[in-house]
Amino acid sequence: MALTLEQKQQVVAEVSEVAANAYSAVAAEYHGIGVAKLTKLREQAREKGVVLKVVKNTLAKRAFEGTKFESMSDRMTGPLLLAFSMEDLGSAARVVFDFSKENKALETKLVSVGGEVYGPEELERVSKLPTRDEAISILMATMNAPVTKLVQTMNAVPGKFVRTVAAIKDAKEAA
Repeated sequence: MALTLEQKQQVVAEVSEVAANAYSAVAAEYHGIGVAKLTKLREQAREKGVVLKVVKNTLAKRAFEGTKFESMSDRMTGPLLLAFSMEDLGSAARVVFDFSKENKALETKLVSVGGEVYGPEELERVSKLPTRDEAISILMATMNAPVTKLVQTMNAVPGKFVRTVAAIKDAKEAA
C-alpha cells in the first residue's frame, strides 16, 4: 500500500530530525535478512543509542537536505537500512559491523561522519572509534601523566637521599 502525501511528509520530517541530531550514519543493504534477525538488530541498536530507519531512498534524500548527511544522497541505491549514531561517532558503525559479522546479508554501502562520506571499507575503522566515556578517560590519562611523572621525579630525589644515608649508617655500624 502506497503512502499518502501526508505520511511521506511525516516520514521525511522524522528522518530529517534524526539526521539533524545524529553524529554519524551508516547505510547498509538489508536484502535477504529475515524479520527475526532485523528485530534482533533493532534491539541491539536501541541498547547502543542507535536509531534505525528503513525509508525509501527518495524520501531519505529529501530528509537529508540541509543536514550533514546530504552528501550521502548521490550514492544511495537499492533497499537501504539507515543507522544513525545519537550518542557517539562510532556507535552506528559498531552495531552494523558486529551484526554483519554474523549476518553476511547485511552489506554496508556508505559510512558518513562529519559530513564526509566513506565507502564500506571504512566501517571497521569507524566502529573502533572510542565512545564518549572512553575518549574522556584517554584525555584525562594523558593530562594526568605529566603531573604523575613530576611527582614521581620529585619524590625520587629525597628517597634516594634517605637510602644513601641508610646505606652509610649500615656501613658504619658494620665497621
